[in-house]
Amino acid sequence: MGSAEQKKKHPKKKQKLPINPNWAQLQQTLQIHGSRPPKTSNTETQNSILGKRKERPDAESDCSQINPLIPTNDDFSVTDAIAMDCEMVGVGQGNRSALGRVTMVNQWGNVLYDEFVRPVERIADFRTQISGIRPRDLRKAKDFSTAQKKVALLMKGRILVGHALSNDLKALLLSHPKKDVRDTSEYQPFLKGRRRKALRHLADEFLGAKIQSGEHCPIEDARAAMLLYQRNKKEWEKSIRDQMRLRQKQNKRNQKGKTTDGDSLNVNHVAIIS
Repeated sequence: MGSAEQKKKHPKKKQKLPINPNWAQLQQTLQIHGSRPPKTSNTETQNSILGKRKERPDAESDCSQINPLIPTNDDFSVTDAIAMDCEMVGVGQGNRSALGRVTMVNQWGNVLYDEFVRPVERIADFRTQISGIRPRDLRKAKDFSTAQKKVALLMKGRILVGHALSNDLKALLLSHPKKDVRDTSEYQPFLKGRRRKALRHLADEFLGAKIQSGEHCPIEDARAAMLLYQRNKKEWEKSIRDQMRLRQKQNKRNQKGKTTDGDSLNVNHVAIIS
């Protein structure tokens, strides 16, 4: 018993086995090369550099896909130029257009006014596939006169930008001075010969933006028209000034012609009396 207890208290130490000389040599080799970074061949280095260069166009393409119609700031002030777009519904037999929604944005593309409008006449066709307007949208819509007054107040004394604005103004029963209208459907560089281009084609061609692929969004449409104007503002405003000068010259010539005709009539009249 005593010897067994002594064995438990003092167990025998395990004897170390002799290390295989081949294994010892391998350990030494690993220790020597383990602290050094692995060598890379010239071809690997070139491939890694070329790989980085190949990634650059992808990064640029990602940036180019950013929607240009998204406002770049949060300035919601009423600027000197504002853009408007309206969506119509069908009234009467459905073939006559009436205002169903009106949207106005400032020069930065931030929304100043965006309201569904309840027409005076009964709606026969919501034209949802294009207008995006549904019956539920007009349940709490603004009445026509309220929307009309707000729009008239916002555009008064300002440059009004849009596409085919004559249709929008007609639906609103409003007018705007010709000199203050910037219509992207009438600007000469945007025309194809004498034919007008659709706003979606102008947005695609000049802005790289895709709009009106399904239901129209008046916010996007107003932003597209404003961006088309802003990117061509210098040349556009110059053409407006040139047109105004030409009209002034023509008016002066017409006035001189009337005066000359009036003087000759007066001379003839005096000769007859004498």
